[in-house]
Amino acid sequence: MDSKVQVEYNQDQIQVLEGLEPVRVRPGMYIGSTDERGLHHLVSEIVDNSIDEALAGYCTHIDVVINHDGSVSVSDNGRGIPTGIKEKEGVSAVELVLTKLHAGGKFGNGGYTISGGLHGVGISVVNALSEWLEVEVKQLGHVFFQRYHRGRPDFPLKIVGDTEETGTKVTFFPDFEIFETIEFKYETLRSRLRELAFLNKGLEIDLIDRRHSEERKDSFIYEGGIAHFVEELNFMHETMFPKPLYFEESFSEKGKGDEVLSGEVEIAMQYNETYGEVLYAYANNINTEEGGTHLDGFKTALTRIINDYGHKEGILKDNDKLSGDDVREGLVCVLSVKLTNPQFEGQTKTKLGNSEMRTVVSRVLSDRFGTYLEENPKEAKELILRSITAQKAREAARRAREEARRKSPLDSAKLPGKLADCSDKDPSKCEIFLVEGDSAGGTAKSGRDRRFQAILPLRGKILNVEKVRLHRALENEEIKSMITAFGCGFGEDFDESKLRYDKIICMTDADVDGSHIRILMLTFFYNFMRPLIEKGHVYIAQPPLYKIQKGKQELYFYDDAALEEYYQENGRKSGDLQRYKGLGEMSEEQLWQTTMNPASRTMVQVTMEDAVKASEIFTLLMGDQPELRRQFIEENATIVKDLDV
Repeated sequence: MDSKVQVEYNQDQIQVLEGLEPVRVRPGMYIGSTDERGLHHLVSEIVDNSIDEALAGYCTHIDVVINHDGSVSVSDNGRGIPTGIKEKEGVSAVELVLTKLHAGGKFGNGGYTISGGLHGVGISVVNALSEWLEVEVKQLGHVFFQRYHRGRPDFPLKIVGDTEETGTKVTFFPDFEIFETIEFKYETLRSRLRELAFLNKGLEIDLIDRRHSEERKDSFIYEGGIAHFVEELNFMHETMFPKPLYFEESFSEKGKGDEVLSGEVEIAMQYNETYGEVLYAYANNINTEEGGTHLDGFKTALTRIINDYGHKEGILKDNDKLSGDDVREGLVCVLSVKLTNPQFEGQTKTKLGNSEMRTVVSRVLSDRFGTYLEENPKEAKELILRSITAQKAREAARRAREEARRKSPLDSAKLPGKLADCSDKDPSKCEIFLVEGDSAGGTAKSGRDRRFQAILPLRGKILNVEKVRLHRALENEEIKSMITAFGCGFGEDFDESKLRYDKIICMTDADVDGSHIRILMLTFFYNFMRPLIEKGHVYIAQPPLYKIQKGKQELYFYDDAALEEYYQENGRKSGDLQRYKGLGEMSEEQLWQTTMNPASRTMVQVTMEDAVKASEIFTLLMGDQPELRRQFIEENATIVKDLDV
């Protein structure tokens, strides 16, 4: 990290805005939810404080440790939370930060110039929602320590040792009275910390899990920053440029009144051979999922630059104009801006609102990417010809969509003939099973509850939409059947309010072929009906792999581990074993009881919590490297069971 001039940072930079009392009463207001997502958000809040120290130039290393007892420790080598006594409140600045909402160094007074944790509620909210929390600060030649219980200090901040180091370590154990689960997922933390390392080049972040006999550890440090991020996203693709284009520029822009907005813009971009686009936008390390002015500036400038160059070189005729979708086909881009006083719209901070950033990002891209095209005419021409092809394909898709509607309307007016629909017309109570093959489909139709369960048999493996454009996908009968049955449209025309079923359940055989078919379905949803996944409508049924008949008793096992555990407890000869090769081998009563009955079944909900992992895995599984795909499927026969897609 760049060295910075030491700035005074002590108790005088800490300001109090309001108290802490409401947090335990309404935790969802502060962390979004009390489920697994909210639990992991606690770690993010503490890590964000360490990242702010890195942005200020004082922290180069962050450790995140899941301890033996399930608690989490986050430590850094920054300046340490100020330890002096705040005169007005009569307590240490450490205690103030940990017990008061909106107490922090991010509200002016010179604490931080660029910060992600804008609201200043992070560490105090973590304290309020923890059964216990310990803070250790290395500062001023001493080690300071304090312990809290459900937000209240056990004793004042005290000196427990001496050191020449600086930094902060926070250890907390989430409160079981607040959260639905208090078990941290390694992969969830790993994904976010890896992302932060990409966004802060040169910063080292270590993640360690000590809950098991063998310690697990990942270290992240990327000198290439977001350019390395784009390379990772494209590692299985053929790319247009040998390396990602990377542009970095500092800015200082006059804002409203006398305010000056300053910071830096980073853009890394590279085109690949696919037909989609991957565009991640960040502001002060926050993933602005809803976009904002920085993303608007990028998209507008990219479209204008490519059109201007095409007209100037005569590749485009005077009346020709490429759209934003045309020029972004196959684009993988990471846009990261860091700025003083960012304005995030809404409590979730997922949309950047600073109007100046539209101009700043547009100017940076126009200058740098415009120059690249001028200096690389071969690549520039290839990009424009590719965009023209995309435009023609988009027009073909539009015509195919209209033609499909004329011949066989893609709506609920004409449902597919093989659909066995349910009688209830309230979508919130209905579910549809996508079943592999006519045999299993027949069993499912007989075994279902006709009031709220619909069955749509699919013939074998549906089209791999990872490799085709939209108009080709619409020629596939199985895809048309799904679109028609769901009733909510697809792509740009998707309308959740018209969805005919609350749950869309992929029910395939529990083997490698079944996993492959399931992946093809999910790839279709991911590419053309992504809101189905984002809104939580997609599920994976979990049929049993084995049945043991023990007298009149039937025991079902859903994986090898469960069967092995049963044998260890009961011996190898306790009952007759049957391995199911497919759903069609079950009777309708067995299929209902094990896989379809809401009272006894197990299902996995498919989520979009980690879009980067989703993109990578779909590329691996649906791309042009069959040997990698087969290896992955064979190693993960229950592909979605432990995977958030």
